[in-house]
Amino acid sequence: MTMTFSDALTQALKSTKKSLRQIADSANVSYEQLKKVKQGKSQSTNVDDAQRVAAALGLTLDQFLSGEFGQKSTVAIAGAVGAGAMVPVFDAYEKGDGPQVECPPQMSPHGVVAVEVQGDSMEPVYSAGDLLFYTREAAEGVPSDAIGHRCVCEDMDGMGWVKQVRAGSEPGLFHLISLNPGADNKHDVKLKWAARVRMHLPADMARRV
Repeated sequence: MTMTFSDALTQALKSTKKSLRQIADSANVSYEQLKKVKQGKSQSTNVDDAQRVAAALGLTLDQFLSGEFGQKSTVAIAGAVGAGAMVPVFDAYEKGDGPQVECPPQMSPHGVVAVEVQGDSMEPVYSAGDLLFYTREAAEGVPSDAIGHRCVCEDMDGMGWVKQVRAGSEPGLFHLISLNPGADNKHDVKLKWAARVRMHLPADMARRV
């Protein structure tokens, strides 16, 4: 049953045990506006803010208005990325139809995808079987804020990697650096895309569903 935004917000506060301030801060919306809704001075807010509130709770707007607060949010496991191993990319970024893992409570599942590490070139930070969570801001390209950081990326041959991405010898080329000193690096590689790793979950802590 679909509720008003006001009713859904009231139920969300009870179900999640979060304060109105916590929800407003997490969603990056006006605390005063949410306060008016909670006090009954307004039954609704604008759609963008409503979607932000829902996303901050790990829900779509439809789920939020249906009161689905007790359900665990999940993230699709898109496939595997190589940490030394040659791994073809299975990218479920737009489909989201792969196997699922419970979303860590520290993050919203909105736009997030997980991949499983194969190989040992990123030891001791990432081990085989660990899950990495990332968000692609665009379908293609390497954003400037990815340079110098550990990223999930895809090369022009369709291979998926987790490496530290550094600027190559000329524009459009990148060095893929391993953290394991005994592993090989890849130099002057063309990439289809790269996205910074947002969170790392060791294999024994991942709760697959």
